[in-house]
Amino acid sequence: MAVLPPAGRRYIIQRRHGPAAIPSCEFTSRSKETMGKRVAVVGTGAVGGYTGGHLARNGIDVTFIDPWPDHVEAMRSKGLRLRGVTRQEAFDVPVKAMHVTEVQSLAKQPPIDIAIISTKSYDTEWAAAMIKQYLAPEGFVVSLQNCINEERIAKVVGWGRTVGCIASTISVELQEPGLIQRGVPLRGDKYTVFRCGEPHGEITKRVEELVGWLRYADSAKATNNLWGERWSKLVMNASHNGLSACTGLSGNEMATDDTARRLSIRLAAETIKVGKAHGFNLEKIKGFDGDTWIKAAEGDKAALGPLEASILESVKERKEGQRPSMGQDMAKRRRTEIDFLNGLVVEKGREAGIPTPANQGIVEAVKKVERGEAAQSPRNIAGI
Repeated sequence: MAVLPPAGRRYIIQRRHGPAAIPSCEFTSRSKETMGKRVAVVGTGAVGGYTGGHLARNGIDVTFIDPWPDHVEAMRSKGLRLRGVTRQEAFDVPVKAMHVTEVQSLAKQPPIDIAIISTKSYDTEWAAAMIKQYLAPEGFVVSLQNCINEERIAKVVGWGRTVGCIASTISVELQEPGLIQRGVPLRGDKYTVFRCGEPHGEITKRVEELVGWLRYADSAKATNNLWGERWSKLVMNASHNGLSACTGLSGNEMATDDTARRLSIRLAAETIKVGKAHGFNLEKIKGFDGDTWIKAAEGDKAALGPLEASILESVKERKEGQRPSMGQDMAKRRRTEIDFLNGLVVEKGREAGIPTPANQGIVEAVKKVERGEAAQSPRNIAGI
């Protein structure tokens, strides 16, 4: 691990761990005052729209950029409508929305200080390239996405202009144009939803400012363990996203179905093993350390009992019918992120010599459904 100098100075950074070694780059941790900053959210679906909506409601200058014409028009005409599990969480907020074909109009406006990319992983590079030319000199790009895309963004804008942010267990869905529904309660002090960090691990002023804004939406913190947080989120995503996509099961149905629940534990355990092999400092997953998940997957009753009890307990706070993002994508016949989630686990497992048969099986099952060779059904996971 490189030794980092004090904040506010220009320096060269290098890091051994992460999706790939971070090349040397210059970074300036100075930041202008928060007031007057402009934010652009690229990809204003479930997570991007929900987060941006809370920022806009609290007076931050946010521009919403999206490729879905109906969604853009709904936001323009009716505002963005956010709903939660309580009436107190429901509000409508007027927003500035534009289609991706209208982004060139940003050239006539003040530059963007913070660009939040919340697109699907396969859209990351073009989204970063599109917004790069409208960034302020000290502007930067935040990956608020499911998968590990900081390196893709950095190839476009540079490592010094790249920040990562994990949205953990937020469970939101774009139900129709202009309407976003959250399916779980606000976490508050019980659990940290947003975890923001620099690729090099230093806590900087710009990350602290970003965290302050994200607290308008839910709990947030700055982390010096971005890569560990990213892989820990990947463990959660790999355990149930593809599973929902190929079976059609909701979050609660996956938890209560014995076969699906046990498979989700195996998927998580494989992902944890791969992350450890690559040197990531993993956080606890749903309150349990990595070794507990691995032992549970191996049939250790002392580990499996409490873990399954916790998974079943989570059903009480999740909105019925709530599906993880890939399950939503499959229902809408959209391209999934399977190659960037379970597919990444398989790829990195191969590099480390770690077998990942459960993740490989889920990749194959999801691709069959995507290609129309199979319908969504719990039968698709038989034999995995």
